[in-house]
Amino acid sequence: MPTGKETKSLGLLALAGLEPYQPKPDEEYMSEQQMEHFRLLLKAWRDQLREEVDRTVTHMKDEAANFPDPVDRAAQEEEFSLELRTRDRERKLIKKIEKTLKRIEEDDFGFCDSCGIEIGIRRLEARPTADLCIDCKTMAEIKEKQLQG
Repeated sequence: MPTGKETKSLGLLALAGLEPYQPKPDEEYMSEQQMEHFRLLLKAWRDQLREEVDRTVTHMKDEAANFPDPVDRAAQEEEFSLELRTRDRERKLIKKIEKTLKRIEEDDFGFCDSCGIEIGIRRLEARPTADLCIDCKTMAEIKEKQLQG
């Protein structure tokens, strides 16, 4: 049974019409085929997020009403507020996707920003915008928790 992250990853792959990447024996890490796989995956994800933004704008224009009842007006404002917060998170994610696509173009994708080792195909399938290996990400999260402490 897939975990939450695996399910999300499978959803991204299905969105892009891709299967999980299966490296060939003796294939070099971040080969051109792997880079193309992630390029397609990231572009499909970005396009889906942009479509959601467009749908939100259309929905808010179409559904905007000046309700005479304050409770109805408040409910609509709360709905719009939640939708806008979601779109704001997605806007930030689109920026991160763009940054990752640029890293692919610069041939700097798939390696940890902190220690330089391979991030790994499976981790990138689960989180294509990952820029830290699992060990460095774990340490960063531990430090963040200690600072919030």
